[in-house]
Amino acid sequence: MSMAMGPMRGAPAPASKSKDVRGTTRRLVSRLAPERVKLVFALALGAASVGFMVSGPQILGSATNVLFDGIISKTLPAGTTKAQAIAQLKANGHGQLATMISGMHLTPGVGVDITKMGQILGIAALVYLVGSIFNYLQGFTMAGVTQRVIFVMRRDVEAKMNRLPLRYFDSHPHGDVLSRVTNDIDNLTTTIQQGLSQLITSALTIAGVLGMMLWISPLLALVSIVTIPLALVVTMWIAKRSQRHFTDQWRSTGTLNGLVEETHSGHELVQVFGRGPATIEEFQRHNKALYGSSFKAQFLSGIIQPSMQFISNINYVAIAVLGGYRVASGLLSLGAVTAFIQYSRQFTMPITQIASQMNMLQSGVASAERVFEFLDADEEAPQIVIADSLRPSNDGGASVRLEHVSFRYEPNEPLIEDFSLEVPPGATIAIVGPTGAGKTTVVNLLVRFYEIDSGHILLNGVDYRDLTRDHVRSTYGMVLQDTWMFSGSIRDNIRYGRPDASDAEVVAAAKEARVDLFVRSLPEGYDTILDEDASNLSAGQKQLLTIARAFLADQSILILDEATSNVDTRTEVLIQEAMAQLRHGRTSFVIAHRLSTIRDADTIIVMDKGRIVEQGSHDVLMAARGVYFALYNSQFSGVTT
Repeated sequence: MSMAMGPMRGAPAPASKSKDVRGTTRRLVSRLAPERVKLVFALALGAASVGFMVSGPQILGSATNVLFDGIISKTLPAGTTKAQAIAQLKANGHGQLATMISGMHLTPGVGVDITKMGQILGIAALVYLVGSIFNYLQGFTMAGVTQRVIFVMRRDVEAKMNRLPLRYFDSHPHGDVLSRVTNDIDNLTTTIQQGLSQLITSALTIAGVLGMMLWISPLLALVSIVTIPLALVVTMWIAKRSQRHFTDQWRSTGTLNGLVEETHSGHELVQVFGRGPATIEEFQRHNKALYGSSFKAQFLSGIIQPSMQFISNINYVAIAVLGGYRVASGLLSLGAVTAFIQYSRQFTMPITQIASQMNMLQSGVASAERVFEFLDADEEAPQIVIADSLRPSNDGGASVRLEHVSFRYEPNEPLIEDFSLEVPPGATIAIVGPTGAGKTTVVNLLVRFYEIDSGHILLNGVDYRDLTRDHVRSTYGMVLQDTWMFSGSIRDNIRYGRPDASDAEVVAAAKEARVDLFVRSLPEGYDTILDEDASNLSAGQKQLLTIARAFLADQSILILDEATSNVDTRTEVLIQEAMAQLRHGRTSFVIAHRLSTIRDADTIIVMDKGRIVEQGSHDVLMAARGVYFALYNSQFSGVTT
């Protein structure tokens, strides 16, 4: 197969930093807009969960007060009043203790009220249980929101792949594209489901806990609030430096995946040409780059949580000291201080959780940016739909006309220039020429894989630009030099062009393509399962299956691009007979290097450097003793015509 002179595939250089974090975040938020009702419901569930959870420490603080008051009451003389006990302590020189118990609810001589303790603990258990139920419901709701959003995104990505021109895939490594539509979307799923839920819960927890702390002690609350700007400054300072490394990490992942995919698909060539050591060296270079960016990203984001814990511990010490002093001063109860300490932990915990999620959030934003870059790639030009514009010809097949067509892959590298060709219905056109002459490029233009720069291509007298690409491509059946099989049975592979074909039609097409005999020799016959490389078949057998696929598709125009290059000489003779039958009543374009296979073509086009240099039947071109004559004799020296 003569390869078109397209742009070289290469891995893009990793970006030094994320291009537009805010813009990417806004686009993610817009993706969540259709789920706003569910998000509000999740927010309500989160608020309910946080409300119950936040009330827990206060209830447990009451239990602490009952326990502590009972213990202190037991040490005081029975039969006295609280005032008498305080007066006696002051008289005995225990003024500080008297001040502390002045704020307590005491009954001298009476111990702990076990009944009241049990009631309070029962209420606390119920509160935590209900709060957990609401939390589970919120997680269930957010899982649904996330999966629906990602479902739509995956659908958009798949639709985008079908709208992208072949030029895009020529200029982007396959591994990088696969990384964007698999790894990056999976990473984004984790970020939305875990990160968004965590953000909602953490924000509600901060608000609820702050309210309770202000209610218990505004002074102690002020101490805790001071840690917020400090935590934010530390988090933002670290996050700013780690974000660009996350972007590098995912771009390096795409580059490495591209290398692995290409090396795997071309494993035999790598071994034959002794490129194993060079490939390993290149892999190690890309792997080292991925290691470096991943290490920096994970290390920088990883130090956020220890930093938050350090700030939280400082806050804890300050509250414990100040709270203990206020208990000793009788300004706060012990239960209030223990509850406040729990609240201070709950207050810093969501900040710590948000900080610990920053690596996930940053990684998710980097992945989202790569997915959005893919979705923003330039698409094929909009299509104009004209119903019934392809009318069948009375002569069979379809007519094709190229008028002054020009095309180039790169702006400064002309390839097809002023190319004109008229193909009547049912004709067989052979295209020959040296490698790089533009033969396959002409085929790519015919099936509209690329858009022409100027000129016109007409199908049954209708300009391509007035037809949808699907309409144009549905007219063509193709058998290429590079066989393609998908994971599935042989029957399904033959049926690929016509999913609704019956088993009898599949077998009939296989017989016409000389496939039936070898398929029936397999243990499972037509139900034999092929892997994606069809490694359990020979190259020639795979070629025969693609020909059977073309038989079954039964299109009005055929493109045969070196369709018999992978079969032996005996099989080639059989295939040529089948090809003659397949081409009957159809317009055919045949690209061949074996010139013996196209001697019976109605017209042979000889191309060189994107132009037609000779045109005519085999006998006419041989008589002209020009380029075709030289090409033919180079293969069949001494053969007379």
